[in-house]
Amino acid sequence: MLTSARARFPRWITLCLGAGALAAAAWIAAPPAGAEDPAPGQPVEVRLAGGPGAEAPQVLAVEGKGWLERRAGNLVLHLNGTPYEMGFQHGKLLRRQIAGLIRRVRMMANAQIVVDPKQNPFPKLREAYERCLPFIPPDYLEEMRGLADGSGLPLDHVRDANMIPELFHCSGFALWGRATKDGVLYHGRVLDYAMEIGYHKYSVLIVQKPAGKHGFINVGYAGFLGSVTGTNDAQVSFGEMGGRGEGNWDGMPMAFLMRKGLEEADTLDRGVAIFRDTKRTCQYYYVVSDAKIPDARGLACEPDKFLVLKPGEAHQELPVPLGILDTILMSGGDRFRLLAGRVAAGYGSFDGRAGLALMRRPVAMKSAIHTALFAPKLNKLWVSNAVGLTPSSELPYTEYDTQELLGAPLPPAPPAGASGAPSGPLPPPAAEKGEGAGVDGAADEAAADDESADAAPSEAMSASPGR
Repeated sequence: MLTSARARFPRWITLCLGAGALAAAAWIAAPPAGAEDPAPGQPVEVRLAGGPGAEAPQVLAVEGKGWLERRAGNLVLHLNGTPYEMGFQHGKLLRRQIAGLIRRVRMMANAQIVVDPKQNPFPKLREAYERCLPFIPPDYLEEMRGLADGSGLPLDHVRDANMIPELFHCSGFALWGRATKDGVLYHGRVLDYAMEIGYHKYSVLIVQKPAGKHGFINVGYAGFLGSVTGTNDAQVSFGEMGGRGEGNWDGMPMAFLMRKGLEEADTLDRGVAIFRDTKRTCQYYYVVSDAKIPDARGLACEPDKFLVLKPGEAHQELPVPLGILDTILMSGGDRFRLLAGRVAAGYGSFDGRAGLALMRRPVAMKSAIHTALFAPKLNKLWVSNAVGLTPSSELPYTEYDTQELLGAPLPPAPPAGASGAPSGPLPPPAAEKGEGAGVDGAADEAAADDESADAAPSEAMSASPGR
């Protein structure tokens, strides 16, 4: 079934849905065998992080023009200024979280080396970086340098962490017009990733205003400059889904390409052009939306291939459109079928809460570390991050006011020693096997990682979920 799509795009079944939707309802009505399909209308818990009725944010620390605050139990990082300034703010304000996440990732890599020395990931990370380097904007290199200086971590550790998405290759949708109750655009994003790595313990919402570029909101992680889920002040939003093609690294890293879109795209057409005209790596799929129009596109990208998927437009290398107007859906296998079935069943009635319910298991995988829904026209963003081994799609969401976040003024610094402010010395970075040290310090690293996690947006801080 769907062999033409699998031959061209073996991992992701991607559809743009056009006219004649309800004629396909018989095919999509039944969920796949064994699917854990929640009952329709199952309530989704939402708590407010901004606007009327929400608690005032708690400012934890200020560094230059940037600051760290807690909203509804979640960390929100505000960055402003030049690339180096933003990197330094990021590194200084989240130094313990960044150290904890990088230590955790490197400790797991060391354990892999012990099991199989031939699987040392560090040379591969360095190779990916060196091959991507000619295509990385100088601003991002400066920001990484600032982050290393602010955090006190080695620059090569920061670079390695920011290359990880190029080695490990999720569902996304956009609904608007006739598909939604109010006609506005809702852009959903599920990030299914290796939950055992623990990125979700270091989740942070980053509000960034680079000098001379669009301000944007990035659903991200401590120490990561790029983006996999975000929206900007021009109401253009982006979501990414990984494919195959590991080793095709002669281009701009995917997460940096996403960030470039957030910083530079003021329209849907401009967003598509950025992805078309930039040298790309590996195989990735994207949903790009513009809430002003409203409209969206799906992109199927490889280093030498670029396919734009429009609503209602069939393509010879893709499955036959199901025909649901004003929608773009992207997912894989049975999860696509279930997503399409849910959209057909609720067509014309989707609002924010219904959009959140659309991402429940098993549309989201058990490895969903964050789920997010953008409604830029309404100035709303909902985010959930995984907790422990519970996927984000099954946990409460936090609702943010995007206009409030992007327009927030620099607050006064909190009093010294204020509760909740990051504190304590930065643990020394651990050497890596293959770089002059073994793994004898793994237990100490794990203990230090747990200490750093205490200051991170972890289970103890919030029941809010992550990618």
